[in-house]
Amino acid sequence: MGTIDVAALNLSGTVLIQKKAPNKMHSAVIINGAAFQQGYDGITGWTDDPKDGLRDRAGAELAETKRDADFLEAFDLRKLYSKLSVTGTEKVGDSEAYVIEAEVPEGGAPTKMYFDTQTGLLVRVESEIHDADGVSHLREDLSDYRDVDGVKLPFMSKETNGDTTYTIKMSEVHHNVELEDSDFAKPAVQ
Repeated sequence: MGTIDVAALNLSGTVLIQKKAPNKMHSAVIINGAAFQQGYDGITGWTDDPKDGLRDRAGAELAETKRDADFLEAFDLRKLYSKLSVTGTEKVGDSEAYVIEAEVPEGGAPTKMYFDTQTGLLVRVESEIHDADGVSHLREDLSDYRDVDGVKLPFMSKETNGDTTYTIKMSEVHHNVELEDSDFAKPAVQ
């Protein structure tokens, strides 16, 4: 659970992200009463929002959803990407980071992952994302790592997608929560 803040538009709301091993995911963002949801039930990827309604994901968009839904994504990089290459180091904030380029199997620009040279923690991800409007560039800056059940997780993500920048701050993270497979299913058409 957490919050989302879009400072330039003076908007804020709530965020809920759920994952279940091995490959199920659901996220919901509610801003000013509008709900934006997406999910993957292990087979079907879907999205539901006020602009485009309920729809299935396909092609590169579905491939991205599958990667995001991989519960062990950090351990499955060689499985999820067709090639991984260390391209050097770059400055991210005040720290140096190793840059890993990960080629996506479906083609397109590689995903770049930046790992802090001192802590080894992932501090930035740059990737292409696909949606109903086409392709855009997403940059995620991860920070405020905290220990949750022995695992360091980022509690803050500043994300820039096209011209929009927003900040997600997690307030609660829980492991081993009982979730039903139906929690990830595509909603029924209303």
